[in-house]
Amino acid sequence: MLDPQARALIDLMIERGVPPVQVLSPTDARSLYRDRRGFTQPEPPAVGAVTDLVAPGPRGPIPLRLVTPTGNDGPWPVLVYFHGGGWTIGDLDTHDVLCRQLCAASGCAVLSVDYRMGPEHRFPAAPEDCLAAVRWLRSEAASHGLDASRIALGGDSAGGNLAAVVAIEMRDAGDPPALLQLLIYPATDMRAIAPSHTSNAQGYLLTADSIAYYRGHYIADPAQWSDWRASPLLAPDLTRLPPALVLTCGFDPLRDEGRQYADALSAAGNRAQYICFERQIHGFITMTRVIDEAWAAVDLCAGALKRGLVGA
Repeated sequence: MLDPQARALIDLMIERGVPPVQVLSPTDARSLYRDRRGFTQPEPPAVGAVTDLVAPGPRGPIPLRLVTPTGNDGPWPVLVYFHGGGWTIGDLDTHDVLCRQLCAASGCAVLSVDYRMGPEHRFPAAPEDCLAAVRWLRSEAASHGLDASRIALGGDSAGGNLAAVVAIEMRDAGDPPALLQLLIYPATDMRAIAPSHTSNAQGYLLTADSIAYYRGHYIADPAQWSDWRASPLLAPDLTRLPPALVLTCGFDPLRDEGRQYADALSAAGNRAQYICFERQIHGFITMTRVIDEAWAAVDLCAGALKRGLVGA
């Protein structure tokens, strides 16, 4: 059964004639995504401070937003967060409430990364920016009250994809490892061949049509779908990676590839927890104003951060 609140949201969007993303230009899709957050997201919780920053990247400056907790002066452990939006839409504002919720509930700082997106900046611009942001954080942590030895990587959807890719890149480069991967309904296989891409292809906000739209804006050459930096499930070596919490949704085209990635991490000898919110839709964790179960997902993520970083 689809969660009744998720069903009500889908029905309301149909009733109000909200256009599907694939009929919009990227510019219009970004505006719609940013504007509708006021309906699905609550007022942000109180945090210690919010600071906009900039990191240098291989293709130019990368905007960042640092959210720090109340109650002490650090140094804080920090979650580096990569927002969702199909590598095409989304920004620091669309996920600002979620980042503040995670900060307030976990006691960790959260650094949100506004990485380059398609179609203006195609693959591999996004993972290059994300890796550069993590490396900047390590070098500049002390000046911002952060603990460079206690870092987690996280993100939802496209951001979960990027967090997984960056974890592999850091291992391969010999960088100090993150302590946790927080992968929220991650995209892990650009080929879109898992069974849930058929069973959940239509009717649940993220559809086969919108996936094709996002993928087409992000990756110009279908031959790159099998590049592990686009499809971390296809990485030849998944050993020696940080512990992971992988969340998926029952009514999501990405459900099965998220589970497959959790299974692959476990099979490679990593610690991985997998939890599926069976009645939920893709994108629900940012919808705490209208979907009660989203709070359970936020609490799960915050708990993982406490165990993985605060107690480290």
